[in-house]
Amino acid sequence: MSTQYLLSFRPAAAVLAAISYVAGKSLAQSFGLDDPVAGLFADALGMGNTGLLLVWAVGHCDGMDGPVVLRAKKALETGNVKLVLPWVRAQDEGEIRKAFDHAVSVRKLGAQARELADTHFFETLVRIHRAGEGAPFTGLKPAGRDLGPAIPAADHALENGSVDAVVRLVTDAVAQGIRERFHAAWNKRRFDPNNVEAGREYVEAYVPYIHFVERLFDVAKESARGHAHASEESLAHVH
Repeated sequence: MSTQYLLSFRPAAAVLAAISYVAGKSLAQSFGLDDPVAGLFADALGMGNTGLLLVWAVGHCDGMDGPVVLRAKKALETGNVKLVLPWVRAQDEGEIRKAFDHAVSVRKLGAQARELADTHFFETLVRIHRAGEGAPFTGLKPAGRDLGPAIPAADHALENGSVDAVVRLVTDAVAQGIRERFHAAWNKRRFDPNNVEAGREYVEAYVPYIHFVERLFDVAKESARGHAHASEESLAHVH
């Protein structure tokens, strides 16, 4: 059984999967940042605009070398649509079976038709997969993107049977992020009550600190639910 297939049954990496949704460039304007749906980890690790993880929790699922497309390629090669069905909701299975049958038929018409049929099936599968996650589909992404350390570590954990390295990576990133925000707030907490500007500077440091801790705790305590639906709900309730 391949690692990519196992990704669809990853309770051991549930917290990482949830936090991966939150990861990206920044969290929200209330965090003193810009992007309302990106995340905590890039900032926590000091990665900044390099983007530790990709947009939305789905991470690499829209990539040509991601788990969804890799399973789709295997399904087309073997003629077994069941290889991709775990990646969509039960109510979407009919549409995927239809798209698969169509692709299989068109592939027989030649090399160019095969390429077009494959791409169309990949796009259909990824689009429906992401729709089931409540995420938009913005097209297939090229293989070889820099996914940062978290996703490769999570994949590798499923290969070697140990999640210890993932736990260390995530724990260290979270700890650094909390400490940085704590010290920013702590250093500005004593100010003249009559100095409005100083008070605002404190609030601008306090809010990111509190929200960062709150979001991380809410995500970490959630049980495994696919690609972090809980994180999406949590982000919708920024104070």
